Amino acid sequence: MSRIVAGTAGGRAFRVPARGTRPTSDRVREALFSRLDHAGLLREAAVLDLYAGSGALGLEAASRGARRVVLVEAAREAARTCRLNADALGLGPRVQVSAARVETYLAGTPSEAFDLVLLDPPYDLDDDALAAVLEALAARWLATDAAVAVERSRRSAEPRWPDTLHGQAVRLYGDTALWFATVAG
Repeated sequence: MSRIVAGTAGGRAFRVPARGTRPTSDRVREALFSRLDHAGLLREAAVLDLYAGSGALGLEAASRGARRVVLVEAAREAARTCRLNADALGLGPRVQVSAARVETYLAGTPSEAFDLVLLDPPYDLDDDALAAVLEALAARWLATDAAVAVERSRRSAEPRWPDTLHGQAVRLYGDTALWFATVAG
């Protein structure tokens, strides 16, 4: 069973879709959000969670003080689970769920720029497809001081960051790699 690590919903369990998702482990989420908290990137932030799955990353951000969270998930059952989780955890008013493909969502018009973007794509998403998503994201979805975190398999290459994003670091946790970038300034 997965749980929110900290914040207003800390310790509370949430649902995971029966199939088709790979939830970020509690250990990796704790490490990721410890880093984001330390950098001051969560309080009152607008957060975009792409390939949301159960919504674990975005819901953790909402629990820790994000002002607004958008969860984007193409699988209808997973998107439904995201909404159920947000409501069950009492985070519903700050969480919007978009049942859409990430590429389709990013082809739309942003209602605001995001301060933090979390991407946890399927590990089998190829490097070119991820690069295209990062390019679309960087084109008009990011605030001037935004940060981006990408979860990939440890065996994956560093994401090909667009010119407007500057790769910062990678952290390894078992088979998981967390890649970080900020808007180049």
